[in-house]
Amino acid sequence: MCLFLAEYGVWLLGSGATCIRLEKNMKRIAASADMEVEITIMPRHLHLTVWSKNHRNVFTTVATVKNCPISFYVNSRLSTMSWEIADGRLSIADAYSLLDSIVRSDSQDPWLLLLLVALANASFCRLFGGDFIAMGVVAIATAAGYFMKINLMRRHVDIRIIMIVCAFVSTVIGATDYLFGLGSTPMLAVGTSVLYLVPGIPFLNSFSDMLYRHYICAFSRFMDAVVLTGCLSIGLCLGLWLMRIGMF
Repeated sequence: MCLFLAEYGVWLLGSGATCIRLEKNMKRIAASADMEVEITIMPRHLHLTVWSKNHRNVFTTVATVKNCPISFYVNSRLSTMSWEIADGRLSIADAYSLLDSIVRSDSQDPWLLLLLVALANASFCRLFGGDFIAMGVVAIATAAGYFMKINLMRRHVDIRIIMIVCAFVSTVIGATDYLFGLGSTPMLAVGTSVLYLVPGIPFLNSFSDMLYRHYICAFSRFMDAVVLTGCLSIGLCLGLWLMRIGMF
């Protein structure tokens, strides 16, 4: 149980779950086997102690949080698994194999995801008042940047470098609306072309962790989000400088 919870926890936390969800899910699983678990959640590690109700058997382990992309699919499936175990519909032995299949299954079509991200970012441009030409430019800039992001992540490039490169590429493409005077809202095309890179989930998770008094994780996630936002800004500024567009 201790080893399973450690493996379960590092994947759940790595996929973008908040600390409170991690605690509830793991305690639910332990309670289904009449056990108790105490969890120390650190930014990069989990420290678990599991014991039986009579306190005769105690086991402790430390596990490293998985460095993986945020995935709502993995997050929701692992949460559903905790209820299946708690309801007695899934044994720990079967949960091991199911956990492995969940974290290794690629249920999302990358091309469909790229299309949806491009359309979503173009919709942001429209919400801010952009015209249809600006929306088209933003969609192309987003698709190009996101395509590069997917390929760089497959090559295990540092996420900070990925943010700089993708923001730079999207800014350069988004600036074409401004340079060639293609529409009436060129600066909106430039400004919204990098919105898909904003680390919104780390910011939200840090706020949630702070509310539930997980201050170390909250601060860590907040600083990660700040660093990624800084990298986004560097790529944006480099793109504006290259295209000779005034930033102020």
